[in-house]
Amino acid sequence: MKVFGSSGTRGVANDELTPEFVLKIAKAAGTVWRSDRVALARDTRATGDMLADAAASGLASIGADVDRLGVVPTPGAQAYTEREGVPALMITASHNPPEYNGVKLIGEDGIELAVGSLERIEDKFLTEAFEEVRWSETGHSHHIEDARDWYVSQLLEHIDTEKIADANLTIALDPGHGAGSLTSPEFFRKLGCEVVTANSQPDGHFPGRNPEPVPKNLRDLGRLVESTDADVGIAHDGDADRAIFYDENGDYIEGDATLAALSAAQLEPGDAVVSAVNVSQRLVDVARETGSTLELTPIGSTNIITRIRELQDQNVSVPVAGEGNGGIFFPNYRLTRDGAYTAAKFLELLVDRTASEVVEPYSGYHNIRTNISYTTDAEHDALLSAAEQKAEESDAELNTRDGYRLDFGDAWVLARPSGTEPIVRIYAEAREQHRAEELSEEMEDTLRIAKASV
Repeated sequence: MKVFGSSGTRGVANDELTPEFVLKIAKAAGTVWRSDRVALARDTRATGDMLADAAASGLASIGADVDRLGVVPTPGAQAYTEREGVPALMITASHNPPEYNGVKLIGEDGIELAVGSLERIEDKFLTEAFEEVRWSETGHSHHIEDARDWYVSQLLEHIDTEKIADANLTIALDPGHGAGSLTSPEFFRKLGCEVVTANSQPDGHFPGRNPEPVPKNLRDLGRLVESTDADVGIAHDGDADRAIFYDENGDYIEGDATLAALSAAQLEPGDAVVSAVNVSQRLVDVARETGSTLELTPIGSTNIITRIRELQDQNVSVPVAGEGNGGIFFPNYRLTRDGAYTAAKFLELLVDRTASEVVEPYSGYHNIRTNISYTTDAEHDALLSAAEQKAEESDAELNTRDGYRLDFGDAWVLARPSGTEPIVRIYAEAREQHRAEELSEEMEDTLRIAKASV
């Protein structure tokens, strides 16, 4: 059994991810942490209260007092843990649909746990080797009222507020009814921006759009940019650790282009930039042009964090890292993905250029992403076997670091199982749209035929 995927554990709430399941995770984490206090936060999901209550019970049962932060973005919970020196448990399913929920585990340094730490907690979970205490030693909950306010204030301390304020920017903001609804509007207004919003009421049913900030879910944002003559559009996922952008014309900006632009502004010769195996050619080009080294990992924040820490232990500078889904790290600030901070760093680039001008050097590539769902282990195995066979039969350069990536020089395609959902993802990129579509469709057809034969 594999409890933790590439970014915590997730599932359909009250079905796969039950209160009993979360209680056991909390007991396992608390047993490994051996901390007198643990912070507990959640995003806006309708099942958040239920699962947070279960987690609080599990933590109390092993003797930990619980700092209950309420609804706060994941990076806000991480900022709190770093300040207080306590670990944290975050109830969130990030970008997954409303029926999902999940758990992320954060160390006392404010950083998501590395693979080794997660494996120790997973072992306690599976063996149920919990260190429960006597009734008189159980922990108690304390409600923390200022977690969101403090998070916003410390963000402001790490951004060039005068530079952004002088630019007189108008921002169209779509927090997607998630945790960022309670922090990002205030943050951008305090940066001196004019802020107009869509889907900014916290609501765990996500009535305006699904939490994942992808174009099909962000039509409101594109229209809002156009109708308000905004300089940029910004969207978050459910726990606001990601930021996706629209330019001043109301056009979607590829996340890979954003990562490339922000990386170009940060990297110096000798630096390293860390990304996942589905990295765009855009970032490959930026690394080469800046004299930096590109380090690739399996997909998922846990894997990227682990590699960043390894490089830092070797005294290698890693000023930026991340993936093209809007989850970007600025390790010199904090080793977390923070949608508000990422957006502010992008705003700093708009002082003398429009959003479209900022990303124009990184245009010219077309990306396709397709998902194939499965319901049984047999379908899962058939899908991956088909991807492996196609890779073996191809004359492309093969990378199996995470799934099967076929690199043709002018284009690439990748098939890999999701770490958080029962789906196999297919990614393709090329300079020409039809070439990306061709590669994606060929891989998709191969996998769907294999699935249908089960």
